[in-house]
Amino acid sequence: MYELCIANKNYSSWSLRPWVLLRALDIPFAERLVPFTGGSGESWDAFRAFLPTGKVPCLRDGEVTVWDSLAIVEYLAERHPGVWPADAFARAWARCAAAEMHAGFAALRGSCTMNCGVRVRVEAPDAALRRDLARLDELWNEGLARFGGPFLAGNAFSAVDAFYAPVAFRIQSYGLRLGDAAMAYAQRLLDLPAMREWYAAALVESWRDPEHEDEVRRAGTWLQDLRRAG
Repeated sequence: MYELCIANKNYSSWSLRPWVLLRALDIPFAERLVPFTGGSGESWDAFRAFLPTGKVPCLRDGEVTVWDSLAIVEYLAERHPGVWPADAFARAWARCAAAEMHAGFAALRGSCTMNCGVRVRVEAPDAALRRDLARLDELWNEGLARFGGPFLAGNAFSAVDAFYAPVAFRIQSYGLRLGDAAMAYAQRLLDLPAMREWYAAALVESWRDPEHEDEVRRAGTWLQDLRRAG
């Protein structure tokens, strides 16, 4: 059985990607959660105990260790159907969209870091964040219209949806607004059983990482904290 190493569910958007894909496709795996500890340097040391890069997620398959969420997805795609769409054109588009999320949207990721359990009002999104949101709306609408939905590359959840799953939590946490079709898609992701499972687990985590907490407080006005008290 695979072992997937992840960090805190409340914070770790990178961990969510392969986790939700495995869960949504009913691929068995064992979860190993190693929480963030103190500052980023201390977390790096903790993660280095099982991964040379000092970062999560990573997937272990016997003697094979695969790190980086995109590499994990491709490793799984070689072994399981449904990771990418069967249609060649949809598959190419999905890979492009996933790669764009993997390497881009820096303003969205930097200004609105993932924190599942809080609600924050972003008072005045800067130009870079507005551009990222506009591109996100454009991209989601393109996929939904071109491939017929309800998911980005067709009628089945696939890796490209997993890559955008953390964005759905960001939209919920920060009250971000997109067009109607994109907002409906974000809610569709949030309603997935695997996403509800992740969210419920995130809310009961008692860990608090100061760096992540400070990032959220800089994003805007803190409205609500739904997490269990630390």
